[in-house]
Amino acid sequence: MPREDWLEASEIAETIRGEAEELRADASFRKFTGIYLGIIAMLLAITTLGGSNATKVMLNANIQASDSYGFYQAKYARQTSYRLAADQLEAQLVANPAMPDAAKAKFAEEIKRWRATADRYENEPASGKQELLARAKDWEAKRDRAAERDPNFDFAEALFQIAIVLGSVSIVAVSRPLVHLSGALAAVATLLMVNGYFLLVHLPLE
Repeated sequence: MPREDWLEASEIAETIRGEAEELRADASFRKFTGIYLGIIAMLLAITTLGGSNATKVMLNANIQASDSYGFYQAKYARQTSYRLAADQLEAQLVANPAMPDAAKAKFAEEIKRWRATADRYENEPASGKQELLARAKDWEAKRDRAAERDPNFDFAEALFQIAIVLGSVSIVAVSRPLVHLSGALAAVATLLMVNGYFLLVHLPLE
């Protein structure tokens, strides 16, 4: 074989070998990018679940807080009416000193009963005013915490979706810079997702 032909054949073989290695590298890139996208999709599902739970807790806690405040107001109104009734009876006793003893005793008994009922409304177990107020504040705290968690999940979900789109495009275009950008967005989204569950950092949203 002439030397020129041998060199040409060698160059062709080298070119084929280089193209084969490039194809193998591209196939490996697509494979690992596909696995990466599967992981991101799993994290997106976990983020969506966390956001849904935070929204449910926020809505339920808001309803419970409103109900507790409503019961508190009703207790307060009834307590006030009992105290006013007792005050009126006491005023009648003072205004009528010549009232028969039997009537005075009856008035005193009613005054004692109404004031006892009003006092019971203040600290009645499980349904007293103070118990209802504490319960309402507890539900408010749960609502506020869920409201702080929710934006973390919203932002994380959006970033995961963008990361998945960029990763998918990178597979088609065999673009490593795109998958790197996708990974950076996914990393930020993961931090937001974790913060959504544990609220380690408060986002300055106001």
